Amino acid sequence: MSVLVIGGAGYIGSHAAHALRRQGYEAIIYDDLSTGHAALAEGFEFIRGKLADIGKLSSLLPRVEAVMHFAAHAYVGESVANPRKYFRNNLQDALTLLNAVIDFKVPKFIFSSTCAVYGTPEKVPITETEKRVPLSPYGASKLAFEFALEAYSRAYGLRYMSFRYFNAAGADESGLIGELHDPEPHLIPVAFEAIHGKRPALEIFGDDYPTPDGTCIRDYIHVTDLAEAHVLGMQYLDRGDSAALNLGTGKGYSVREVISTIERVTGRKVPTRMSARRPGDPAELVADPSQAAKVLGWKARYSLEQIVSTAWKWAESRTVLARK
Repeated sequence: MSVLVIGGAGYIGSHAAHALRRQGYEAIIYDDLSTGHAALAEGFEFIRGKLADIGKLSSLLPRVEAVMHFAAHAYVGESVANPRKYFRNNLQDALTLLNAVIDFKVPKFIFSSTCAVYGTPEKVPITETEKRVPLSPYGASKLAFEFALEAYSRAYGLRYMSFRYFNAAGADESGLIGELHDPEPHLIPVAFEAIHGKRPALEIFGDDYPTPDGTCIRDYIHVTDLAEAHVLGMQYLDRGDSAALNLGTGKGYSVREVISTIERVTGRKVPTRMSARRPGDPAELVADPSQAAKVLGWKARYSLEQIVSTAWKWAESRTVLARK
């Protein structure tokens, strides 16, 4: 079976492509490289193209039985400052893709959604029945596309999975692919940059949240666990109905706890400095992953220590290459 991986030269998309290959699928990677990297697509058929390029999509969609869509802008703070960018790409251009999927009768669609659709949850851990009231334009753009998938499924029979990620982290155990953003916005790789002196310190955004140590609590999920869930989701759509599922571990860690884990794993001190809260950041986001276990037979395998260890291996390999 062939799968078109939109945004497959990005962080999560590239790991999904490798997971597909391990299970015997042909992954075709489609990416405009605006935030992705050609190096993460090495070894795969790769087509460079924009999300809404109907000409290029029209030549690819007849070849595939499923589409996995990862090509979204995904920074909460940036979405608050520039919502136009987010609604254009994450909704307007994504709908162009979705319409093409319907026109070419591709039966299965896997969507990279986010826990940001929930906003500030009333209860933690968060179940899929929690109200979806996003705080940021990023979350709102993802939720709007979820609504589109629900409507298209009812009207056109499209089978879809919306996977609501919690905090993706880590790297493939091979060390060949990992997180690669410029600038880097995520906690663990930013801490590594501080360790390596690439930035003066890791900023901790707020220490006055209603949590035990005052810093935000998040559910960190290994990117390989996410990728494997996507393959299981596609297989499930062969025999079951559409669904929206949380992908997380069910265990939350504060920013300070993550920093302590990084220092323990690396044996290095992380320089830090305090900053004000960022707009759109809830105090605590932790998944209830029981529905994914029930529907897909999926469960996260990697601990926080393993997440940090694989991410450190990737970061160190890149540091060595940069010195050569």
